[in-house]
Amino acid sequence: MAVADPAALIARTVAAIGQPNVEAEQAARARQDVLTKPPGSLGRLEALSIRLAGITGQPRPRLERRLVIVAAGDHGVARRGVSAYPPEVTVQMVQNFLAGGAAINVIADHAGARVRVVDAGVALETPEHPDLVRLRLAPGTDDITTGPAMSHALAERAIAEGIALFEAERQRGGGAGVDIVACGEMGIGNTTPAAAIIAAVTGGPAAAMTGRGTGIDDEAFRLKVQAVEQALDVNRPDPHNGIDLLAKVGGFEFGVLAGIYLAAAAARVPAVLDGVISTAAALIAHAIAPQARYAFIASHRSTEPGHASALEHLRLEPVLDLGMRLGEGSGAALAITLCVAACRVLDEMATFGEAGVSGSTSVGRPETDA
Repeated sequence: MAVADPAALIARTVAAIGQPNVEAEQAARARQDVLTKPPGSLGRLEALSIRLAGITGQPRPRLERRLVIVAAGDHGVARRGVSAYPPEVTVQMVQNFLAGGAAINVIADHAGARVRVVDAGVALETPEHPDLVRLRLAPGTDDITTGPAMSHALAERAIAEGIALFEAERQRGGGAGVDIVACGEMGIGNTTPAAAIIAAVTGGPAAAMTGRGTGIDDEAFRLKVQAVEQALDVNRPDPHNGIDLLAKVGGFEFGVLAGIYLAAAAARVPAVLDGVISTAAALIAHAIAPQARYAFIASHRSTEPGHASALEHLRLEPVLDLGMRLGEGSGAALAITLCVAACRVLDEMATFGEAGVSGSTSVGRPETDA
C-alpha cells in the first residue's frame, strides 16, 4: 500500500531528527578510560563505541537486533552502454539474494543480521517472497541523459516508502525493533546516477567522480563520463534540495535508502553506509536533513573514485578500507561486526576497580601503539 501523504511523512520524520546525546557520549568516554587497558589503546574502536553511544543515547549500547536492507532498482541510462552487465542481471541478483546465495547473505549471516530485500523499481517482474518488499515504484527510471530520472512526486514517494519500510521493520514481530541498520543496493548502471549525484553535491568534475563500476573498458568508461556530464547539463539538479537531486539524476533504490537514513536518524538507530551508491543516497538524505548525519556510520572506502569525495562532504571517516566495490551492503554488514565489537568491549570489559588491577600512575594519557 502506497504512503498516503509522502510529503507530510518526510516532514514529520525530519522534524523528529535530533542531535548526538552528549551525556551518553561523556559516560561512554569516562568508562573507556577506566577499562583494563591504557586509555586510547584500542584506538578508533573506542571512538566508535563513543559515537554509537551518542547516536543511540545509551551509555552502554547493545546492538542485538541487526538489519540489512538491500534496495534494488533499474536505470534507463543503462541502455547507454555504461555497464559491463545487461539490465536483466538486476532481477537475477534479487533472486540470488532471496535464495541466500550472494555475498551479502554470507556476510550478513556472519554479522548476525537479517536481510530484507526491496524491489524499489526493478524493470522485470520480481517473485513473490516473504523476504521481498515489492514496492515497484516503476519499472526502472527514465534515461537521465535526456531528462529527469522520475517525477518529483515519485521521488517524494520513494523516500517516504523508505521511511515507512524502516518503521515497519522496527515493529516487525510485535515490536522486535532494530538496533542498527546497514543499507545496500543492487541495480545495473546505478554507479552512473551515483556519480551524477556526487558531482552535483560536491562540485567535482564528472570525470573525477566517475569510476569503472562493474569493470567496464575504456570505451564504456568514456560513454559513462559523457552520460554523467549530459545528465548534469540537461537536468541541472539543485545540490541543496534532496528531492530535486533524486528526481533529476537519482534512482528508486537511492530514494528508498535515503528514506531509511532519515527514519533511522529520527529513531536514534545507527545507519551504516556501504559504498558509492549507498553513500550517494546518504547525500540525498543529508540535503533534506543535514542533522541526520549524526546517525551515519561510514563502513568502508570504496575503490570508486567518487566515494572518497562523498565521504569527505559528509565528514565521515570509514571504519574499513579493504579495496571493496561490490555493493549489496557487503561492506556495511562487515562493519556491523566492528560496531558490535566496539559496543561489547565498552559494555563487557572489566574496569580496573572491578578486576582489582592497578591503574596507571602516570600523568595524562599514556603512549599507545598505533
